[in-house]
Amino acid sequence: MFLKRIALRNYRNYAELELDTNSKVNLFIGPNAQGKTNLLESIFALALTKSHRTAKDKELIGWNGTDAHIHGEADKQYGTVKLDLMLSAQGKKAKINGLEQRRLSDFVGSLNVVMFAPEDLEIVKGTPGVRRRFLDMEIGQVQPGYLHTLQQYSKVLVQRNNYLKTLWSSGGDKQGLLEVWNAQLADFGVKIIKKRKYFIHKLQQWAEQIHAGITAGSEQLTVSYKPSFEFEDESVLFEHFMLKLTQVKEQEIRRGTTLVGPHRDDLMFFINGKEAQTFGSQGQQRTTALSLKLAEIELIREEIGEYPLLLLDDVLSELDRNRQTQLIETFQSKVQTFITATGLESVDVGKLQDAGIYHVQEGRVMR
Repeated sequence: MFLKRIALRNYRNYAELELDTNSKVNLFIGPNAQGKTNLLESIFALALTKSHRTAKDKELIGWNGTDAHIHGEADKQYGTVKLDLMLSAQGKKAKINGLEQRRLSDFVGSLNVVMFAPEDLEIVKGTPGVRRRFLDMEIGQVQPGYLHTLQQYSKVLVQRNNYLKTLWSSGGDKQGLLEVWNAQLADFGVKIIKKRKYFIHKLQQWAEQIHAGITAGSEQLTVSYKPSFEFEDESVLFEHFMLKLTQVKEQEIRRGTTLVGPHRDDLMFFINGKEAQTFGSQGQQRTTALSLKLAEIELIREEIGEYPLLLLDDVLSELDRNRQTQLIETFQSKVQTFITATGLESVDVGKLQDAGIYHVQEGRVMR
C-alpha cells in the first residue's frame, strides 16, 4: 500500500495543500504548531473517518470555511484507489473512486494505517476506554462490518440504559421490554466479543515475538483479553451473556446503567508474568506500546495481504537509540512511513533509505 498523493482544503491550518508523497519514507520537519501533526492526522482521518486527537469533527475544519476536504490517491495490490472525505456541520461524506458510500463503515478499510504517537503510551497505562478505542479502531480496519456492529451495539446500549432509568423511577414495574433489549444487546455484543478475542489472539502472537527481539529475549510480553464476564465455550456465549444480564438485573435497575457487555471490556499486558500497567517501568511500558504498534503492522498485512501506512508523530525523539533502530529496521523497505520531527537531529537519518524530507511552516509544506 502506497499513498502517492494527499490534498487538503480548509483542513485545520491548511487552506490548500497538494502534495506528492513519492518516497518510501516521508519526513516532515519543523517547529511545533506549524501543521506537522495536522498533516499526519489528515491521513489517519482519511483512513478511519475520524481524528486520533479529538472526537469533535468541527475542530478539523479551518477557521475560514464551513467544510473541509481530504483527498488521497493510493496504490494498492489491486490497483489505484482515489479516496475523498468531506467534513461539515451536517456530517461526513466519503467517496471511493467518486462513488459516495452509504455508510462510513463501508469506507473504512480502503486505506490502512498504523499511527504511533507519544500519547500511545496510554494504551498501556491509561484507562480501559483508551484500550477499547485502540481495539475498535484496529479491528475496524481489517474486519468488514465490525464498526457497523459496534454502532448498532452502542445504540441499543443507550436505549437500554434509558429504559433502566425509567424502571428505577417507576419502582421496577413494567419490566417486560427488558428481555427484548437484553436479546438485542447480547446479539450484537457476542459478535463484538468474538472478533475482539480473535484479534487479540493474533496480536499476542506478533507482539510476543517482536517484544522478545527488542529486549534481546530478556522479557516475555503477554497480551490478554479481559471481558466483562468470564466464558469458555463460544458456542453458548449468547446464552451466557443473557444469563449474566439476568443475574445483575436488580443492580442495573438501581444504578440505571448496563453493567455487562463489551463496553466494559479491557486489555491486559504482562511482562514476565507481572502486570505492565501497575508494575512495569516507564521503559517497559514504552517498549510494550512499541511492540503493539509493530505487531499491528504485521497483523494488518496478514489479514489483508499488504502492509499499511505507518504514521510516526514526533515519536522517534521519545525512543532511545536501541528502540529507534528497532523501529526503523522494522519499517525500512516494506512499509511506507510518514514521520514528523522538530529537527533532523532527533532522527537517525543515516539509517533511512529513500527518504523525502519536507519542511513545514505555517501550514505550508516545502521540499
